[in-house]
Formats: sequence, structure tokens, C-alpha cells
Amino acid sequence: MGKITVETCGIEGLKVITPRVFPDERGYFMETYNYQDFCEAGIDQHFVQDNQSASRRGVLRGLHFQKNFPQDKLVRVVRGEVFDAAVDLREGSRTFGRWFGVVLSAENKKQFFIPKNFAHGFLVLSEEAEFCYKVTDFYHPNDEGGLMWNDPEIGVEWPLGDIAEPVLSEKDRVHPGLAEYCRERGIVPASRSENQ
Repeated sequence: MGKITVETCGIEGLKVITPRVFPDERGYFMETYNYQDFCEAGIDQHFVQDNQSASRRGVLRGLHFQKNFPQDKLVRVVRGEVFDAAVDLREGSRTFGRWFGVVLSAENKKQFFIPKNFAHGFLVLSEEAEFCYKVTDFYHPNDEGGLMWNDPEIGVEWPLGDIAEPVLSEKDRVHPGLAEYCRERGIVPASRSENQ
């Protein structure tokens, strides 16, 4: 291996990947994805689609998940900086409802691997940001679900700083909280007190 460094995150399955960068007087070179290296790191996924979005400062996209066709995601930022967060929605997981966040930027070149059955979102911290992600299933219309970005039960600590109010889509303004998500699906989460 040696071309990537992989950090675990306290929630099983989530991983932060930092590629090895080869700089010289012209600039730099790095491999953003190498199937063999990722397999050796325990990420043996078949990615079928690449997506890219651009957003301005203060835009918050999320927290999104797929209802019937869940996707593994490998996300990174190619311009600017975002705070990226994932929430464990795997039924029966001892960390169900817990979240983890990481700053991804063009400068730090970190990538975030998010397994199936996590909700995912990000907040743009720079003036603009371009966000790229590889996924393991194709887009299915009407399959996207979401959780309230500021649900106090989840408690994502978004680094809003002087951003008075994040910029949200109409859909992202009306997502339910975790309690309603659980009621709709008949999920009885284990006590979270030991997991906080």
C-alpha cells in the first residue's frame, strides 16, 4: 500500500482517506482512487457513478440517504472547503443515530468513505466549493430520504461560525427528525447513552 493513509472514525465503517501527494516544481501528482489500495484498506466497493456539485458559502446539503437503493459513497472536495457529516442509520448498529464529521478541502485532499445506510450532508465553509463523490449504485428518482439537518437528537455540531443561517433547499427544510424516522420504520434504537 503506502499511497493512502486510512483513519477510522469511532463509528464502524466510516473512514477518512488521505492520499500520498508527490509535489515538485511543476505542482503535484496524486492518485485519487486506486482499487487495489482501497481493497487493502478494507474498502472493496464497485463504484458505478461519479457526481459533482458546486455550492457557495453557507450552503448546507443534507442530511440525505437512499430509501431502497442505498449507496456507498467516497467523497472529496476539489475546490474550496466543506464540513462533511455522516449519521449512522444501520438498524441494530450500536452507534445508530451517532454522527461523525470531518473537514474536507482542496488543500488537505482528504476523502471520506461513507458506507450504505448512513445519512450524509455537508456545509460549505469557503466562498465556493466543488464537491465530488463516487457511488456504488445509480441514481434512482424518488428514492432520496432525509433527516433534519439540525435535529437536536442527532446533534451534529455544524461549524457555522458567522453563517447566521445555512442556505437550504426547500426539501432540506422539511425533513423529519430521527425520532420520526424511527417511528415510521418501526425502529427501536438501543439506548444511546453508552454511545455518546
